[in-house]
Amino acid sequence: MLHSIQGRYGEKLRASDGEIGHVKDFYFDAKSWTLRYLIADTGGWLSGRRVLISPHSLGHLYPEGKVLLVNLTRKQIEESPSIYEHEPVTRQQEEEYHRHYGYPYYAQSWPLWGLVDYPVMAPPPAATDTEKKTVDSHLRSTRSIAGYSVEASDGVIGEAVDFMIDGRTWMIREIVVECGHWYAGKKMTIPTGKVSRISYEEEAISVDSTKSVLTEAALSAGS
Repeated sequence: MLHSIQGRYGEKLRASDGEIGHVKDFYFDAKSWTLRYLIADTGGWLSGRRVLISPHSLGHLYPEGKVLLVNLTRKQIEESPSIYEHEPVTRQQEEEYHRHYGYPYYAQSWPLWGLVDYPVMAPPPAATDTEKKTVDSHLRSTRSIAGYSVEASDGVIGEAVDFMIDGRTWMIREIVVECGHWYAGKKMTIPTGKVSRISYEEEAISVDSTKSVLTEAALSAGS
């Protein structure tokens, strides 16, 4: 079953011993389109501090309107490494995070949980001091990508307004695009497998297809 990312924002989060806040954002790997972290806003409990929650501690997603259960204690979350809003997550921060929870750290050359039925990580090769300080350029916020222009090979399609994720594998399967006048201002979904490039400088998502092919696919899906 696919779930709207937009519909998960604001959803309450509950640890094994009490509520911890709500869903603020998600970080995903732009290479594999796999969600790597949920960003929790802890509200008054931790003075609005933002914390990372890995799918390792979440399990499957359920229909909107439910409280999302986190298999961690409030103390574990309180003592977890901090992150800073609007700043990218470095590899060193990720290593500290996984070390704190005792999770095996992933490596880009190993499978991520989006490729199997349940989160599976493998330990990475030893990182150099330089690598530990570098930013993971493939880790992006779903909130920051929403609003990007979506472009086919023959012109602009519209604007990315949402993402559809697989509740079992935590992979982003589709981009929801609000189209311009060429498609009567309607919305269409585009499989992430058709994305050829994301430009963060231009705030644009390039799709390996033409507008007519995408229109035909959207009409077929709606029939």
